[in-house]
Formats: sequence, structure tokens, C-alpha cells
Amino acid sequence: MGALDGKVAIVTGAGSGIGRESATQLASEGATVVLVGRRPGILELLAEKIKRAGGDAVARTAHIESKAEVDDLVAWVKANLGPVDILVNNAGSASKVLNVRWISQEEWQQVMDVNLNAVYLLTQAVLPDMLERRTGTIITISSLAAVNPNLLGGAAYGAAKAGVRNFMTYLHNTFRNDGLRAITILPGETSTPIMDNRARPPRDDERAAMVQPEDIGRAVHLVATLPQRTVIQELIIAPTFQRDVSGDLEISRWAGAPESLVPGNPADS
Repeated sequence: MGALDGKVAIVTGAGSGIGRESATQLASEGATVVLVGRRPGILELLAEKIKRAGGDAVARTAHIESKAEVDDLVAWVKANLGPVDILVNNAGSASKVLNVRWISQEEWQQVMDVNLNAVYLLTQAVLPDMLERRTGTIITISSLAAVNPNLLGGAAYGAAKAGVRNFMTYLHNTFRNDGLRAITILPGETSTPIMDNRARPPRDDERAAMVQPEDIGRAVHLVATLPQRTVIQELIIAPTFQRDVSGDLEISRWAGAPESLVPGNPADS
């Protein structure tokens, strides 16, 4: 018997990294996991892997920044699997341009849509059933960039992750006595594909010392499988060893800047 037998869970950004590990661990406890992302092939492969291990999973593609697609997704899950018991808001996106001096409105908005607006849309879609049944768990992967914003994650990413942390605290304060568990996980540097967006992508040895996706998956497993009477409102998980990022910060400062302003550029002399 698994701790989540009979539960239905939605995991966004399930095709890789934290989402993949979270979905796998929830399925191992008996949850039927809906794998949500944009790449159907990767999602289908993960669903088959989970089923071969004795779990239950189904792949569904959706643009979670779209209210219509989110509402259709949740309606499909309810009609075919039952109401959502667990929502894991994991999907994330970081900008290429990190300095607020240079980032375009379009890139800023894209980061806000994926990291913040999608969480609002998915929460709004699953909330009525959770409140009606007086039980439900919403887990959102924020970031330590919400607490210590800097040029590594960038202006848009830090602002979005701070916003979603605030939103989850709002849910906790507003609906805890209605049976809703609202949980925020704040990872430090984690070796996921989002690192490829860094102005200087970390080396393999640097990534090896970071938090790994399976570490966050274990955190998701922990907060999801605690008895309904118990909630971990916020959980920070960070690398044990802190690396020197001063050089990365300087590189990040000039990503996307006009060439004439970049120090050392011939046009600057």
C-alpha cells in the first residue's frame, strides 16, 4: 500500500529535471500522475517508464500560460481520473537577458507567464474541488532567488519566484482551515536544464555539487505524503557547499547589453 493510493496528482514541467523526479516519486507511492508539458514524446516515454515500474501515469500536453488550456486540462483530468488531490507547480522558465537594463518586455512577460501566471491559473482551476472536499495539496517550486535575487537568475526570474512565494503564502493564510495545504519549496542552485540559460552555464563539476533534481523530488515526496493534518508551509533546500559566483555575476551583468557598452569591447575604447 502506498501513502498516495487513490490520489490524483498533476505535475507541470514533468518532462525533465525536478518535474520528472517528482512525478516518479509520487507515482511510486500509488498516485495516478498526470504528466504535463509541451513535448509529448518525452512525456509519453516517462509515462511508460512509470507504468513499467508498477505506477500509473498519463501524459497531457498543455500551454499552462493559457487559461483555456488549463481549464481544459483540469476538466479532462476530473472527467477521466477524478478530482485533483495534488498539484505540483514545477514548470519554470528563465530569461537569457538577466540585467533589468537590457531585458525586453516580451522576455520579461514570458518569464512571468510560466513562473507566476500559470501557477495562478492552475490553482484557480483545481481550487473549487479541493475546497468542496476540504482536502488538497498544492506544492509550488519557487527558488532562493525569491529571497536573494541577483544576476544569476536574473531580474524577471527573481521577481516571478518572489511573487509565487507570496501567492502560496496567501493560499496558506486564506484556505488552511478549509483543508488546503499550500507548500512552497525554495531550492538553491539545482542542476536542471534551466542552467543552460545562464550567461555562463556551469561546468559539469560545478553542477555535481549542486542540489540534484532527485533531491527536490524527495522534498516533494515528503510534503505530499505527510498526513493531511500536517503541512510544511515552506521548505528551503540548498547545496551544502557555497561556490564563488562573483565571476558569473559580472558576466551576467552584460548579457544582452548593447555591444558598445560592454567593457573590453573595441567599440568601447
